[in-house]
Amino acid sequence: MTNPGTATGPAPRVLTIVLNYKTADMTLDSVAAARIAMEGIPGGIIIVDNDSQDGSFERISAHVAREGWDAEGRVRVVQAGHNGGFGAGNNVGIRAGLADGSAPDYVYVLNSDAFPAPDAIRVLLNHLEATPEAGFAGSYIHGPEGDTHLTSFRFPSIASEFEGSIRFGPVSRLLKNHRVPVETPTQTQAVDWLAGASIMMRQSVLDEIGLFDETFFLYFEETDLCLRAARAGHRTDYLPASKVAHIGSATTGMKEWKRMPSYWYDSRWYYFSKNYGRLYATAATAMHLLGGGLDYLRCLVTRRERKVTPGFLTTMLFHDMRALVRRPAASQVQESRDTISQS
Repeated sequence: MTNPGTATGPAPRVLTIVLNYKTADMTLDSVAAARIAMEGIPGGIIIVDNDSQDGSFERISAHVAREGWDAEGRVRVVQAGHNGGFGAGNNVGIRAGLADGSAPDYVYVLNSDAFPAPDAIRVLLNHLEATPEAGFAGSYIHGPEGDTHLTSFRFPSIASEFEGSIRFGPVSRLLKNHRVPVETPTQTQAVDWLAGASIMMRQSVLDEIGLFDETFFLYFEETDLCLRAARAGHRTDYLPASKVAHIGSATTGMKEWKRMPSYWYDSRWYYFSKNYGRLYATAATAMHLLGGGLDYLRCLVTRRERKVTPGFLTTMLFHDMRALVRRPAASQVQESRDTISQS
């Protein structure tokens, strides 16, 4: 592939950010893959330890120095100082910038359990260089065995809350243009938002709209960022040609959850109330509860198993009722942050 920028001026610089939280060995494997994918691309990689407090920072720093990855500032390791969540941790890396203190042209966020193919970063970079209307670009994400991970989505809405909770084919067909999941594109395509496992962003767009909203601890922060970009006129594109292997939930432990954590409910309510208002957020919750209630009755009558986390609807009801009477503030999610920081 061509090296973008060489014919008309300096090649664009990319800052790759890998956020670590208690997954030192996996993070180093991710960085090793990113180093290969960054070959020939000016910029660097910054590893942000999100206050793991398990020796991760020291182990990663020692490995980077021992392997000589830190030559010329190509790979750096920084300590966040506290665990503010996914967005806050990545913001630490974005604010740090490149090794010389300057801002890059592009920021590439890579999960610590994600491993880009050798050309994955270059594909995203070339696309954004050639497509000025696109502010963000994300990769095709697949599992270790090649299975496709769904990472392309529409923005959540009142209609999507009902569709997603009722789990009924005729309703899903009626509201197909409101469903949050978007079938994985087979060619480059604009989508509303992408999961943050592998996404490249223009620094100029971040300068315009701001960084990740740190009120979100986990979940909905990418949705919110892509929504702000869209409202400012910047497209988010999905690129199947950029391939990244992803284990998934290695840091959050989501696959072993028996109940949804409180910070998920916090993030969902905050996303709707921040972007659409508290009345809209209340209506979205009401439609989710209505759909979920109808799904419960259908499964009760047909004796089918409900594929819903135990206590999900009642927890949402009481959580959102409490949130409705509280003043909107970042303090609403502080208790959840403290809980996971101590885990």
